[in-house]
Amino acid sequence: MLSRFQVVFVMVCAVLSASGIRAADETASALRLTLPAEIYAVVGVEMNVYFDNIVLTQTPEKFGFEFGCDVGTVKTRRWQVLPEARDVGRHKLTVTVRSSGGQEIAQKATTLHVVPADIGDGRKVKIQIVGDSLTHASAWPNEVARLLEKDGHPEWRMLGTHRPSSAATGVVHEGYGGWTWQRFVSKYEPEPDGTHRKRSSPFVFFGENEKPHLDVARYFDEHCDGERPDVVFFLLGINDCFGANPDDSKAIDARIDLMIHQADLLLASFHKAAPDADLAICVTTPPNARESGFKANYKGRYHRWGWKRIQHRLVERLLSKFERKLAGSGDAADHFFVVPTHLNLDPVDGYPENNGVHPNGFGYRQVGASVYSWLKWRLN
Repeated sequence: MLSRFQVVFVMVCAVLSASGIRAADETASALRLTLPAEIYAVVGVEMNVYFDNIVLTQTPEKFGFEFGCDVGTVKTRRWQVLPEARDVGRHKLTVTVRSSGGQEIAQKATTLHVVPADIGDGRKVKIQIVGDSLTHASAWPNEVARLLEKDGHPEWRMLGTHRPSSAATGVVHEGYGGWTWQRFVSKYEPEPDGTHRKRSSPFVFFGENEKPHLDVARYFDEHCDGERPDVVFFLLGINDCFGANPDDSKAIDARIDLMIHQADLLLASFHKAAPDADLAICVTTPPNARESGFKANYKGRYHRWGWKRIQHRLVERLLSKFERKLAGSGDAADHFFVVPTHLNLDPVDGYPENNGVHPNGFGYRQVGASVYSWLKWRLN
Protein backbone atom coordinates (compact mmCIF):
# COMPACT_ATOMS: atom_id res chain seq x y z
CA MET A 1 0.00 0.00 0.00
CA LEU A 2 1.28 3.48 -0.85
CA SER A 3 1.80 6.00 1.92
CA ARG A 4 0.10 9.38 1.72
CA PHE A 5 3.19 11.19 0.45
CA GLN A 6 3.76 8.50 -2.19
CA VAL A 7 0.18 8.87 -3.42
CA VAL A 8 0.62 12.64 -3.80
CA PHE A 9 3.91 12.19 -5.63
CA VAL A 10 2.50 9.56 -8.00
CA MET A 11 -0.46 11.80 -8.83
CA VAL A 12 1.86 14.75 -9.59
CA CYS A 13 4.04 12.69 -11.90
CA ALA A 14 1.01 11.17 -13.65
CA VAL A 15 -0.36 14.61 -14.48
CA LEU A 16 3.01 15.81 -15.74
CA SER A 17 3.54 12.72 -17.87
CA ALA A 18 0.10 13.00 -19.41
CA SER A 19 0.60 16.65 -20.32
CA GLY A 20 4.14 16.22 -21.60
CA ILE A 21 5.46 18.82 -19.15
CA ARG A 22 9.03 18.52 -17.94
CA ALA A 23 11.13 20.84 -15.80
CA ALA A 24 13.46 23.03 -17.81
CA ASP A 25 16.46 22.37 -15.61
CA GLU A 26 16.10 19.35 -13.35
CA THR A 27 19.40 19.59 -11.51
CA ALA A 28 20.32 19.98 -7.85
CA SER A 29 22.40 23.08 -8.63
CA ALA A 30 19.44 24.72 -10.33
CA LEU A 31 16.87 23.89 -7.61
CA ARG A 32 19.22 24.66 -4.68
CA LEU A 33 17.18 22.76 -2.10
CA THR A 34 17.67 24.70 1.13
CA LEU A 35 16.68 23.60 4.63
CA PRO A 36 17.61 24.91 8.07
CA ALA A 37 19.32 22.49 10.43
CA GLU A 38 16.36 22.58 12.82
CA ILE A 39 12.61 23.16 12.69
CA TYR A 40 10.36 23.77 15.69
CA ALA A 41 6.78 22.87 16.57
CA VAL A 42 4.49 22.92 19.60
CA VAL A 43 1.78 20.42 20.48
CA GLY A 44 -1.52 21.69 19.10
CA VAL A 45 -0.02 24.35 16.78
CA GLU A 46 0.13 23.63 13.04
CA MET A 47 3.51 23.85 11.34
CA ASN A 48 4.24 23.51 7.60
CA VAL A 49 7.05 23.32 5.09
CA TYR A 50 5.86 24.75 1.76
CA PHE A 51 7.56 23.24 -1.29
CA ASP A 52 7.96 26.62 -3.00
CA ASN A 53 9.86 28.02 -0.02
CA ILE A 54 12.72 25.50 -0.07
CA VAL A 55 13.65 25.38 -3.78
CA LEU A 56 14.56 27.92 -6.46
CA THR A 57 12.15 27.42 -9.33
CA GLN A 58 9.26 29.21 -11.00
CA THR A 59 7.37 25.94 -11.31
CA PRO A 60 7.49 23.91 -8.05
CA GLU A 61 4.41 22.03 -9.25
CA LYS A 62 6.55 20.30 -11.88
CA PHE A 63 8.52 18.42 -9.24
CA GLY A 64 7.73 15.64 -6.81
CA PHE A 65 8.40 16.25 -3.11
CA GLU A 66 8.78 13.36 -0.68
CA PHE A 67 9.00 13.90 3.07
CA GLY A 68 10.31 11.08 5.20
CA CYS A 69 9.31 11.55 8.84
CA ASP A 70 7.47 9.55 11.48
CA VAL A 71 5.05 12.45 12.01
CA GLY A 72 3.21 14.77 9.63
CA THR A 73 1.57 14.33 6.23
CA VAL A 74 2.09 15.66 2.72
CA LYS A 75 -0.59 17.92 1.25
CA THR A 76 -0.83 19.39 -2.26
CA ARG A 77 1.77 22.16 -1.80
CA ARG A 78 3.25 21.44 1.62
CA TRP A 79 4.24 19.07 4.36
CA GLN A 80 2.10 19.62 7.46
CA VAL A 81 2.36 18.57 11.08
CA LEU A 82 -0.15 19.19 13.86
CA PRO A 83 1.71 17.61 16.79
CA GLU A 84 0.04 15.63 19.51
CA ALA A 85 1.40 14.98 23.00
CA ARG A 86 2.78 11.61 21.90
CA ASP A 87 4.93 13.40 19.27
CA VAL A 88 7.04 15.36 21.78
CA GLY A 89 10.73 14.86 21.05
CA ARG A 90 13.17 14.98 18.14
CA HIS A 91 12.26 13.67 14.68
CA LYS A 92 14.45 13.33 11.62
CA LEU A 93 12.80 14.89 8.56
CA THR A 94 14.23 14.07 5.12
CA VAL A 95 13.13 15.93 1.99
CA THR A 96 13.67 14.37 -1.43
CA VAL A 97 12.93 16.26 -4.64
CA ARG A 98 12.30 14.27 -7.82
CA SER A 99 11.97 15.19 -11.47
CA SER A 100 8.73 14.75 -13.37
CA GLY A 101 10.14 11.40 -14.52
CA GLY A 102 10.77 10.24 -10.97
CA GLN A 103 14.54 10.69 -10.81
CA GLU A 104 15.98 11.95 -7.53
CA ILE A 105 17.37 15.47 -7.95
CA ALA A 106 18.20 16.54 -4.41
CA GLN A 107 17.85 15.39 -0.83
CA LYS A 108 18.43 17.08 2.51
CA ALA A 109 17.57 16.34 6.13
CA THR A 110 16.66 18.45 9.14
CA THR A 111 15.61 17.85 12.74
CA LEU A 112 12.07 18.60 13.87
CA HIS A 113 11.76 19.52 17.55
CA VAL A 114 8.30 19.07 19.06
CA VAL A 115 7.78 20.50 22.55
CA PRO A 116 4.81 20.26 24.97
CA ALA A 117 2.18 22.98 24.97
CA ASP A 118 2.79 23.85 28.63
CA ILE A 119 6.54 24.38 28.39
CA GLY A 120 7.55 27.53 30.28
CA ASP A 121 4.56 27.49 32.59
CA GLY A 122 5.32 29.65 35.62
CA ARG A 123 8.38 31.30 34.07
CA LYS A 124 8.79 34.92 33.06
CA VAL A 125 10.13 36.07 29.70
CA LYS A 126 10.86 39.57 28.35
CA ILE A 127 10.67 39.84 24.57
CA GLN A 128 12.07 42.45 22.18
CA ILE A 129 11.13 42.57 18.48
CA VAL A 130 13.04 44.51 15.79
CA GLY A 131 11.82 44.64 12.19
CA ASP A 132 10.52 46.42 9.12
CA SER A 133 7.00 46.90 7.76
CA LEU A 134 6.08 43.26 8.40
CA THR A 135 6.60 43.97 12.08
CA HIS A 136 5.16 47.49 11.93
CA ALA A 137 1.83 45.93 10.90
CA SER A 138 1.96 44.24 14.34
CA ALA A 139 0.00 41.22 13.10
CA TRP A 140 2.65 38.58 13.76
CA PRO A 141 3.67 40.03 17.15
CA ASN A 142 -0.05 40.02 17.98
CA GLU A 143 -0.19 36.32 17.12
CA VAL A 144 2.79 35.57 19.34
CA ALA A 145 1.03 37.40 22.17
CA ARG A 146 -2.23 35.52 21.52
CA LEU A 147 -0.52 32.15 21.64
CA LEU A 148 1.36 33.11 24.80
CA GLU A 149 -1.94 33.91 26.51
CA LYS A 150 -3.03 30.27 26.44
CA ASP A 151 -3.13 28.26 29.66
CA GLY A 152 0.18 26.76 30.76
CA HIS A 153 2.38 29.47 29.28
CA PRO A 154 5.00 31.81 30.73
CA GLU A 155 4.29 35.27 32.00
CA TRP A 156 5.47 37.48 29.15
CA ARG A 157 6.19 41.12 28.52
CA MET A 158 7.38 42.95 25.42
CA LEU A 159 9.94 45.77 25.53
CA GLY A 160 9.88 48.61 23.00
CA THR A 161 8.86 52.17 22.19
CA HIS A 162 6.57 51.65 19.18
CA ARG A 163 2.92 50.81 19.74
CA PRO A 164 0.95 51.21 16.47
CA SER A 165 -2.83 51.36 16.64
CA SER A 166 -2.96 47.82 15.25
CA ALA A 167 -0.95 46.41 18.16
CA ALA A 168 -2.81 44.20 20.63
CA THR A 169 -2.75 44.78 24.36
CA GLY A 170 0.78 44.42 25.67
CA VAL A 171 2.36 44.39 22.20
CA VAL A 172 5.17 46.87 21.59
CA HIS A 173 8.17 46.58 19.29
CA GLU A 174 10.70 48.41 17.15
CA GLY A 175 9.22 47.73 13.72
CA TYR A 176 9.17 50.46 11.06
CA GLY A 177 8.10 50.40 7.42
CA GLY A 178 11.00 50.48 4.96
CA TRP A 179 13.70 49.99 7.58
CA THR A 180 16.90 48.00 7.19
CA TRP A 181 19.65 46.65 9.42
CA GLN A 182 21.67 49.73 8.47
CA ARG A 183 18.95 52.17 9.53
CA PHE A 184 18.80 50.60 12.96
CA VAL A 185 22.59 50.89 13.20
CA SER A 186 23.06 54.47 12.03
CA LYS A 187 19.91 56.46 11.21
CA TYR A 188 19.79 59.75 13.08
CA GLU A 189 17.07 62.34 12.49
CA PRO A 190 18.00 65.75 13.94
CA GLU A 191 14.45 67.08 13.54
CA PRO A 192 12.00 64.25 14.26
CA ASP A 193 8.32 65.04 13.85
CA GLY A 194 6.94 62.49 16.30
CA THR A 195 5.97 59.97 13.63
CA HIS A 196 7.65 56.70 12.73
CA ARG A 197 8.41 58.06 9.26
CA LYS A 198 10.71 60.81 10.48
CA ARG A 199 12.62 59.58 13.46
CA SER A 200 16.02 58.32 14.52
CA SER A 201 16.81 54.70 15.13
CA PRO A 202 15.71 53.96 18.69
CA PHE A 203 19.25 52.65 19.27
CA VAL A 204 21.14 55.70 17.94
CA PHE A 205 21.92 58.71 20.14
CA PHE A 206 23.74 61.99 19.74
CA GLY A 207 26.90 61.49 21.79
CA GLU A 208 29.52 63.53 23.61
CA ASN A 209 31.67 63.64 20.46
CA GLU A 210 28.95 65.62 18.71
CA LYS A 211 28.16 62.67 16.44
CA PRO A 212 25.32 60.16 16.48
CA HIS A 213 26.34 56.65 17.49
CA LEU A 214 24.88 53.23 18.17
CA ASP A 215 24.25 52.65 21.89
CA VAL A 216 21.85 49.79 22.67
CA ALA A 217 22.74 49.87 26.38
CA ARG A 218 21.55 53.48 26.58
CA TYR A 219 18.35 52.49 24.76
CA PHE A 220 17.59 49.89 27.43
CA ASP A 221 18.49 52.27 30.24
CA GLU A 222 16.40 55.19 28.96
CA HIS A 223 13.48 53.52 27.19
CA CYS A 224 13.07 50.19 29.00
CA ASP A 225 13.64 51.35 32.59
CA GLY A 226 17.02 49.68 32.59
CA GLU A 227 15.58 46.24 31.90
CA ARG A 228 17.15 43.80 29.45
CA PRO A 229 15.23 41.31 27.29
CA ASP A 230 15.57 37.56 27.56
CA VAL A 231 15.18 37.18 23.81
CA VAL A 232 15.35 39.59 20.85
CA PHE A 233 13.80 38.70 17.49
CA PHE A 234 15.10 40.37 14.32
CA LEU A 235 12.99 40.09 11.15
CA LEU A 236 14.71 42.15 8.45
CA GLY A 237 16.28 41.78 5.01
CA ILE A 238 13.64 42.69 2.44
CA ASN A 239 14.51 46.38 2.23
CA ASP A 240 18.24 45.66 2.52
CA CYS A 241 18.33 43.47 -0.59
CA PHE A 242 15.18 44.06 -2.65
CA GLY A 243 16.81 46.44 -5.13
CA ALA A 244 19.71 44.16 -6.08
CA ASN A 245 20.03 43.10 -9.72
CA PRO A 246 18.50 39.59 -9.76
CA ASP A 247 20.34 38.74 -12.99
CA ASP A 248 23.74 39.35 -11.41
CA SER A 249 24.67 36.79 -8.75
CA LYS A 250 27.76 38.77 -7.73
CA ALA A 251 25.65 41.89 -7.24
CA ILE A 252 23.21 39.91 -5.06
CA ASP A 253 26.03 38.61 -2.88
CA ALA A 254 27.58 42.06 -2.64
CA ARG A 255 24.29 43.50 -1.41
CA ILE A 256 23.93 40.67 1.10
CA ASP A 257 27.53 41.23 2.24
CA LEU A 258 26.66 44.83 3.10
CA MET A 259 23.53 43.74 4.94
CA ILE A 260 25.39 41.13 6.98
CA HIS A 261 28.04 43.67 7.94
CA GLN A 262 25.34 45.97 9.34
CA ALA A 263 23.64 43.03 11.03
CA ASP A 264 26.90 42.12 12.74
CA LEU A 265 27.21 45.66 14.09
CA LEU A 266 23.68 45.69 15.52
CA LEU A 267 23.90 42.16 16.93
CA ALA A 268 27.26 42.89 18.57
CA SER A 269 25.82 45.99 20.23
CA PHE A 270 22.81 44.03 21.50
CA HIS A 271 25.04 41.25 22.83
CA LYS A 272 27.26 43.75 24.62
CA ALA A 273 24.27 45.54 26.17
CA ALA A 274 22.37 42.36 27.06
CA PRO A 275 24.93 39.52 27.20
CA ASP A 276 22.45 37.00 28.60
CA ALA A 277 19.80 37.63 25.93
CA ASP A 278 19.18 35.20 23.08
CA LEU A 279 19.42 36.95 19.69
CA ALA A 280 17.06 35.19 17.28
CA ILE A 281 17.51 35.99 13.59
CA CYS A 282 14.26 35.33 11.73
CA VAL A 283 14.83 34.14 8.16
CA THR A 284 13.58 36.65 5.57
CA THR A 285 10.16 35.59 4.34
CA PRO A 286 9.40 34.37 0.77
CA PRO A 287 7.40 36.37 -1.80
CA ASN A 288 3.82 36.06 -2.92
CA ALA A 289 3.67 33.23 -5.46
CA ARG A 290 1.61 35.44 -7.80
CA GLU A 291 3.14 38.02 -10.13
CA SER A 292 -0.07 40.05 -9.69
CA GLY A 293 1.10 41.13 -6.26
CA PHE A 294 4.27 42.63 -7.70
CA LYS A 295 2.43 44.23 -10.59
CA ALA A 296 0.05 45.94 -8.17
CA ASN A 297 2.91 47.26 -6.03
CA TYR A 298 5.68 48.00 -8.51
CA LYS A 299 3.98 48.45 -11.92
CA GLY A 300 6.50 46.28 -13.75
CA ARG A 301 9.62 47.74 -12.15
CA TYR A 302 10.20 44.68 -9.94
CA HIS A 303 9.02 41.14 -10.50
CA ARG A 304 8.25 38.12 -8.41
CA TRP A 305 10.92 35.90 -9.96
CA GLY A 306 13.54 38.60 -9.45
CA TRP A 307 12.84 38.92 -5.73
CA LYS A 308 12.49 35.14 -5.36
CA ARG A 309 16.05 34.67 -6.65
CA ILE A 310 17.39 37.32 -4.28
CA GLN A 311 15.40 36.05 -1.31
CA HIS A 312 16.45 32.44 -1.86
CA ARG A 313 20.11 33.46 -1.93
CA LEU A 314 19.54 35.53 1.19
CA VAL A 315 18.09 32.48 2.94
CA GLU A 316 21.14 30.44 1.95
CA ARG A 317 23.50 33.10 3.26
CA LEU A 318 21.63 33.65 6.53
CA LEU A 319 21.56 29.94 7.29
CA SER A 320 25.20 29.53 6.37
CA LYS A 321 26.37 32.42 8.53
CA PHE A 322 24.28 32.05 11.63
CA GLU A 323 24.12 28.26 11.79
CA ARG A 324 27.90 28.25 11.49
CA LYS A 325 28.02 30.81 14.29
CA LEU A 326 25.96 28.44 16.42
CA ALA A 327 28.55 25.74 15.82
CA GLY A 328 31.33 28.05 17.02
CA SER A 329 32.83 28.27 20.45
CA GLY A 330 32.60 30.85 23.16
CA ASP A 331 29.82 32.48 25.12
CA ALA A 332 28.54 34.61 22.21
CA ALA A 333 27.80 31.57 20.06
CA ASP A 334 25.45 30.29 22.76
CA HIS A 335 23.14 33.25 22.25
CA PHE A 336 22.66 33.36 18.46
CA PHE A 337 19.81 31.43 16.88
CA VAL A 338 18.01 31.06 13.56
CA VAL A 339 14.19 31.06 13.45
CA PRO A 340 12.89 29.43 10.20
CA THR A 341 10.09 31.96 9.63
CA HIS A 342 10.26 31.35 5.86
CA LEU A 343 9.09 27.72 5.89
CA ASN A 344 5.62 28.07 7.39
CA LEU A 345 4.34 31.00 5.26
CA ASP A 346 1.93 29.94 2.51
CA PRO A 347 3.11 31.78 -0.64
CA VAL A 348 -0.39 31.55 -2.13
CA ASP A 349 -3.08 31.63 0.56
CA GLY A 350 -0.83 33.57 2.94
CA TYR A 351 -0.81 36.63 0.66
CA PRO A 352 -3.41 38.94 -0.87
CA GLU A 353 -3.46 39.06 -4.65
CA ASN A 354 -2.29 42.68 -4.69
CA ASN A 355 0.86 42.62 -2.54
CA GLY A 356 4.22 41.08 -3.32
CA VAL A 357 5.93 40.90 0.07
CA HIS A 358 3.35 41.66 2.78
CA PRO A 359 1.26 38.67 3.92
CA ASN A 360 -2.44 38.73 4.68
CA GLY A 361 -3.83 37.97 8.13
CA PHE A 362 -3.48 34.23 7.66
CA GLY A 363 0.14 34.55 6.52
CA TYR A 364 1.07 36.82 9.41
CA ARG A 365 -0.39 34.29 11.84
CA GLN A 366 1.80 31.63 10.27
CA VAL A 367 4.88 33.81 10.83
CA GLY A 368 3.79 34.35 14.43
CA ALA A 369 3.36 30.60 14.92
CA SER A 370 6.94 30.01 13.74
CA VAL A 371 8.33 32.58 16.18
CA TYR A 372 6.18 31.24 19.01
CA SER A 373 7.25 27.65 18.33
CA TRP A 374 10.93 28.58 18.47
CA LEU A 375 10.36 30.52 21.70
CA LYS A 376 8.62 27.57 23.33
CA TRP A 377 11.47 25.27 22.26
CA ARG A 378 13.96 27.68 23.80
CA LEU A 379 11.98 27.68 27.06
CA ASN A 380 12.16 23.86 27.10
